[in-house]
Amino acid sequence: MSESATAPAEARPTFAAMLRDPRLWLMTGFGFASGLPLPLSGFTLRQWLAEGHVGLGLIGLTANIGLAYSLKFLWAPVFDNAAPGVLGGLGRRRGWLLAVQPLLTIACLLMVLASPTAPSLLIAFAAILAFCSASQDTIIDAWRIETFPQAMQGTALAGYIWGYRAALLISGAGAIALATPWGWHGVFVAMAALTLIGPIVTLLAREPEATATVAHMLAEHVSFATRFARSVIEPLSEFASRRGAPVILLFIVLFRLGEALAGTMLPPFYRHLGFDRAQVAIANGPISLAAVLIGAALGGWLVARIGTGRALLITGCFQTLCMFMYVLLSYSAGIHHMLMATAVVESFSEGLADAAFITYLSSLCSRAHTATQYALLSSIAALALRTVAGLSGFMAASLGWHAFYIVTALATLPSIAVMVYLLKHYPPERRWSEQEV
Repeated sequence: MSESATAPAEARPTFAAMLRDPRLWLMTGFGFASGLPLPLSGFTLRQWLAEGHVGLGLIGLTANIGLAYSLKFLWAPVFDNAAPGVLGGLGRRRGWLLAVQPLLTIACLLMVLASPTAPSLLIAFAAILAFCSASQDTIIDAWRIETFPQAMQGTALAGYIWGYRAALLISGAGAIALATPWGWHGVFVAMAALTLIGPIVTLLAREPEATATVAHMLAEHVSFATRFARSVIEPLSEFASRRGAPVILLFIVLFRLGEALAGTMLPPFYRHLGFDRAQVAIANGPISLAAVLIGAALGGWLVARIGTGRALLITGCFQTLCMFMYVLLSYSAGIHHMLMATAVVESFSEGLADAAFITYLSSLCSRAHTATQYALLSSIAALALRTVAGLSGFMAASLGWHAFYIVTALATLPSIAVMVYLLKHYPPERRWSEQEV
């Protein structure tokens, strides 16, 4: 699993020099814009539904709302190869961001028009919100990969995760806490206002330089068949032709399986254990945020220090062990300290693993097809959450909470086995040189 053969030959920038780079602060802002909508169609939505006494089966099926995050590779080629209309003067990445972000704000406001008494309408609006959010994520990911050199990708991801997790705190635990004085509709109005941070960051950011192939397609008239081949067929066939591609895809699918099953059912699980809205908000509040930010920073440092492969193995194994905290919590009804400990440990392990895992996904992308390939890989990574996790409500109802969380913890083990094989035979490699960035 040695990475000496693939480590960059040039000296890595110092950590202090990285922090002085204004792009890192913009990356943190983009992370905030990316993270804010996620709980509004996920954890926060399920909390709202649980309080509205919606059944476990339907709550579990809300995981399928996020299919947009798994299918975004289908429209990602548009962001790679088409100009964003009248906003084209801002550049390909910034122009598309400013086209998508106002739609995301509108989608958030639509949630105000529904309630758990009509769950079908509420879920439909949440699906629109998820589609807009997934589109924004695709463009932000492409901006990050094209803007930062490979040696800074781990640090850039740490900055992204800091902003991302801060947003998750606000639209997750913060929204749940504010639902008491403001009501759920007031909360979604406030969240819609916060989505306006995204366009502000976009206007402050600089447009990364397009590759020669993309610049040609944007400047010249290209037939539909040629455009489709270059934007869809070529990126997918290029990835499929690599050594170890099937094993890589299998690992990506399995990596978040246990987490997906466990996380989907947390709101009704907490209610079953007797924890009220305030206790859930506190457990997932500032202390958990601090834990995940420390984990993300440590994960970024590990990537820079020991390489992506070793960092991925260490952080993945640690996250697997931490999954058993949910099993302990299932035997701790009403014990607030155990709820807090579980949330903090799990948040730290998620931040730690995310930095290494997302860096690994980024390393797999060809610069010529950044948005399409990263959208494909991140879509596959979310596949378990958006499909199998939809059955988690039925599993919990059938198995009971104790057995259900034992199963979710054991579901992480196949990914560890595949990871060991993958890193031994197909270690991470850089897809382009620093001079190309």
